[in-house]
Amino acid sequence: METSLQPLDIGGRLLVKPSWSRRLPQPGQVVMELDPGLSFGTGQHPTTAFCLEQIVAERPQSRAKSLLDVGTGSGILAIAAAKLGYGPVEALDLDPEAVKVARANARRNGVGQAIRFQRADVRRLAVRPARRYAVVCANLLADLLTSEVDRLTRRVAPGGTLVLAGILATEFAAVCEVYAQAGWRRLADQRVKEWQSGSFRRGRGP
Repeated sequence: METSLQPLDIGGRLLVKPSWSRRLPQPGQVVMELDPGLSFGTGQHPTTAFCLEQIVAERPQSRAKSLLDVGTGSGILAIAAAKLGYGPVEALDLDPEAVKVARANARRNGVGQAIRFQRADVRRLAVRPARRYAVVCANLLADLLTSEVDRLTRRVAPGGTLVLAGILATEFAAVCEVYAQAGWRRLADQRVKEWQSGSFRRGRGP
């Protein structure tokens, strides 16, 4: 048991903690319990934390927002979204073990029925998707983000937000250039050590 794993407070709205932590949430704060395991994602990695911050920042107000989590790993982003009121929430990963773990984590957090998990390769997704989403989080390697810009772009609804993470800081400018050519403008970015992540929206206006 990694007792050094500390609870993570995201914007005062979300508390991510291991099951053994006795940390209590603030009033109105959503709690997610997630223990370290085989699949990537406990919120401690800066790329995951950035995605969580964006999900909290974009959280639904008057009506639910849809969200797609590409490269779900432990399921942390999809679970956070479901607990914060997003819907529908869908998540995919190439690794079948990750999908299995993500489903189990969702059940432990009481949102097993609120998320559709599937095993899928982003490189083989339909070019013309059946649904588009208000928020798309893609926590992938830079080469996948750049090669699949069209597939990811087509999954974001008009006015929606695209969150790109899992990028080495040395590769971030190149990724941004590819997405700028596809019509995306950067809303925010964050660099922590060797990692850099960003959120984007289409067009030039606010």
